[in-house]
Amino acid sequence: MDQPSNNSITPPNYTMMEAFEWYVPPDQKHWQRLRGAVPALKATGIDNLWIPPGCKGANQQGNGYDIYDLWDLGEFDQKGSVSTKWGTKDDLVKLVHDAKDVGMGIYWDAVLNQKAGADRTEQCQVVEVDPKDRTRAITEAYTINGWLAFDFPGRGDKYSSQKYHWYHFTGTDYNNANGRSAIYRILGDGKNWSDFVDKGNGNYDYLMFADIDYTHPEVVADVKAWATWLYSQVPIQGIRFDAIKHYSEEFLQSLLEHLDKTVGPGWFLVGEFWEDSLDAMTTYIRNMRHKFSLFDAPLVYKFSRISHAEDPDIRKLYAYGVQRDYFDDPQCIGWSRLGTWDHPFGLACVMSIAGPKEKWMYVGQEHKGEVWTDILGWEQSHVVINQDGWGLFTCSGKSVAVWVNQQAEGRDRFGKL
Repeated sequence: MDQPSNNSITPPNYTMMEAFEWYVPPDQKHWQRLRGAVPALKATGIDNLWIPPGCKGANQQGNGYDIYDLWDLGEFDQKGSVSTKWGTKDDLVKLVHDAKDVGMGIYWDAVLNQKAGADRTEQCQVVEVDPKDRTRAITEAYTINGWLAFDFPGRGDKYSSQKYHWYHFTGTDYNNANGRSAIYRILGDGKNWSDFVDKGNGNYDYLMFADIDYTHPEVVADVKAWATWLYSQVPIQGIRFDAIKHYSEEFLQSLLEHLDKTVGPGWFLVGEFWEDSLDAMTTYIRNMRHKFSLFDAPLVYKFSRISHAEDPDIRKLYAYGVQRDYFDDPQCIGWSRLGTWDHPFGLACVMSIAGPKEKWMYVGQEHKGEVWTDILGWEQSHVVINQDGWGLFTCSGKSVAVWVNQQAEGRDRFGKL
């Protein structure tokens, strides 16, 4: 691999751990438990903790995705308690500072798409839309009574005086006047779904609860101010943005620019973009000017398809017979299995931790003339095994390829990977 011409220090490879799961007990002690675990986690090689949404949710058992108040980190008596499900703000601050003391970063889970648990209802004009095509209205305009007024009585005006009303949202899902659930698009001057969202279901701006309108200047100002304030309260080193395909990409770009100016660059930023499309994800990253990472949702879908197939384990299907190792390159290794009389297909595996690589590997003369392809689907080419049983197997950069005869029994069990 070509080396850079300068002598800049190569950054280390960091390890992030998700420091929660959905069914953590709602005992308001999670921050305390994490704080106690920080030294041991650091000693085992964990560099950063992705913590759950730390803002006040709509109820005491909520995980924070039912977000009520961005500005309440477990400090105010709202929605049934002072603490969030995870603990008090004081517990949170101690956790973050203890992590910082041992060189561990904290990544915040930012839920910016919606609000839940409104304090009262407000009337507004809406149309119902087709759930399968949110660009198509299926009713005439009429008035509903929606849970859309957020007064934050426990916090008052501390940190922020901004209150939220129906005109700060683009949609909701419940009419309190008649108890009817539907997807309601809120009407108003120039108000519509965002143009800068995923095109699933026609327009995927609406996901749940009260959908925030990032064309409203008061909303934009409030959320940007909150992001800067958050860092002043808890010195985090990164943010995981929830549900980013459901709210304005244009707003998120401006928020990142705001953070660069007010807090400084260098944050780790990653988004939950739940889409089984590598093209859609790479387009999003490009639109975000490559300041952003995404969780590999297509890989999750691939694992899911494999797990639901009959006998989906590659090892059980093809990893039989004599193994030949090709460990001649510190940045790329490979091995082959030649197969047996009753498991005759064999395989060839190539793994690279650097750029694209290729390896001549022997798979057995009994495979001569066969056409092999990558069962994982990363490599789009094919390999023809020569008369001596050898093939030139490739692998993309920082990836893995598992090559098997394209006619091998059982390939159909993996679906389209």
